[in-house]
Amino acid sequence: MTAVLDKPGTKAARPPRWWSAPPRPAWEEQPTRAGLAGKGLALGFACLAILFPLWIVVVTSLSSRRTIDQAGGLVMVPKDVTFVAYRELLSGGQVTRAAVISVAITLVGTLFSMTVSVLCAYGLSRSGTLGHRWILMTLMATMFFSAGLIPTYLLVQTLGLTDTYLALILPSAVSVFNILVLRGFFMGISPELIDSARIDGAGDLRILWQIVMPLSRAVLAVITLFYAVGYWSAWFNASLYLNDQDMMPLQNVMIQLVQKQEAPVGLGQAIKTGELSGLAVQMAVMVMALLPVAVLSPFVQKHFRKGMLTGAVKG
Repeated sequence: MTAVLDKPGTKAARPPRWWSAPPRPAWEEQPTRAGLAGKGLALGFACLAILFPLWIVVVTSLSSRRTIDQAGGLVMVPKDVTFVAYRELLSGGQVTRAAVISVAITLVGTLFSMTVSVLCAYGLSRSGTLGHRWILMTLMATMFFSAGLIPTYLLVQTLGLTDTYLALILPSAVSVFNILVLRGFFMGISPELIDSARIDGAGDLRILWQIVMPLSRAVLAVITLFYAVGYWSAWFNASLYLNDQDMMPLQNVMIQLVQKQEAPVGLGQAIKTGELSGLAVQMAVMVMALLPVAVLSPFVQKHFRKGMLTGAVKG
């Protein structure tokens, strides 16, 4: 084989940059300038509509009481930036305890949900497993019919899970939609690869751990993010099953701050002295609640298209 060399004076083809648009198919027309301008304006307005409220929340949380009073409420232009609200919130007390509870519930709940979902999806993806068709139909039926709120509450109460953190994990531990997406992705893996591993003496758990899961990193990352965001943002189960205020997660504390328009215990003195505003505390709690999702989403964004589309189409 002989390599084809570039002619002298010609530029070698460069790989596309990460910011450049992907190559278009031969049958697709090139966009017009008006079309590109329209798309740019539409995306610009969409980004502005999303980022502008977040900007107001962040700036207000970093503003002093005097700045908030001068603006008459929410602040759009940063002035007299101060981190008093965050310092007071993280110095201990109700908000700090609620943040730790939310982090622990998110970690434990996501691990438990992913373990159950992966095992269930892998079993349903193997056509030879016992009763997999009936189990699949039963799971799909729960997507359209549910027992309702009152039977669910009575079940949790009968099991003795009220006023326990298990009540925040078990009732919503498994999503049938996520199981179906994982199942569709697992079914797309080559059966010959699994059969060859089985011939070499590998069991089902070893095949799942060493072959199936490494090939499914994209869909696993997406489903993990779904579960993590669900646990982090959940507030209804806590308001329904928890009566102790010291056990409330961060989202419930944030709702209490917004509804009652008052600062949590330990911040009253800072507000009375005029150093801190109750509105700044509310905005700071919102930023703390949004920060983990905003930080983790960009790292999983590259897996969304491959993970969701492949899992949905191949199912």
